[in-house]
Amino acid sequence: MNLKKIGAWTAIAVGVIYFIVPLIGTFEFSLRMRRGEYSLDAYESVFSDVRFHATFGYSGLMAVLTIIFGMLLVVPTAYWVRLRLPQLRPVVEFVTLLPLVIPAIVVVFGYLRIYNSSSYLPFTASERATDILLMGSYMMLSLPYMYRSVDTAMRTIDVRTLTEAAESLGAGWTTILFKCIFPNVMSGVLAGSFITFAIVMGEFTMASLLDRPAFGPYLQLIGANKAYEPSALAIIAFLITWVSMGLLQVVSRFGKARPART
Repeated sequence: MNLKKIGAWTAIAVGVIYFIVPLIGTFEFSLRMRRGEYSLDAYESVFSDVRFHATFGYSGLMAVLTIIFGMLLVVPTAYWVRLRLPQLRPVVEFVTLLPLVIPAIVVVFGYLRIYNSSSYLPFTASERATDILLMGSYMMLSLPYMYRSVDTAMRTIDVRTLTEAAESLGAGWTTILFKCIFPNVMSGVLAGSFITFAIVMGEFTMASLLDRPAFGPYLQLIGANKAYEPSALAIIAFLITWVSMGLLQVVSRFGKARPART
């Protein structure tokens, strides 16, 4: 038993050293912008940069839109597959896993080939249309996480009984979906939403090749041209990711403690 404890604590210590020490080094370096003393000058430079606010706001808006439209796509799909088409579940799961095995650069080149300004679907002909194309790209990237979060939450409720009870009371499909299904899978929706937010805020390939002013390309641009600001941005991006993961844990615990509505 003592050997097992020693092995477990050794593994934890190695993990902490591997992950935390580089983070501490990055944070310490970000404070050295002022020669001979520690300061927050790098963070002040980042937060005073107009491009930081513009790109962060743009990616934040795209993340919110991606979450909304992704939720409207995934929840009805997962509900209908579980209720009416269980034989198609392996196919749907396979399709939702494709974004994990197909490189993003391959996908975006396919988008540019199909939706360029000379095609019948010219999504790159204007900035707003390109924004829609980018949002669709983000929905595709977040599909594995959003679908599995929602599907896992849907397993904890009796979808068929809820549907039959609502139908017996005269509810239509819209009422069933938004008043019965959505509230009961909200923990899964929120879990997928936090992961989607983290993905969108850090994504580089799609936004760069579609030439949109997103936060990911801004991180790369600063990293290629400045010394201390990239470290500050790395810490900021790390905090965004860990805040999202912390909220994910809170939502997951809340969802487990909350009984399903019937």
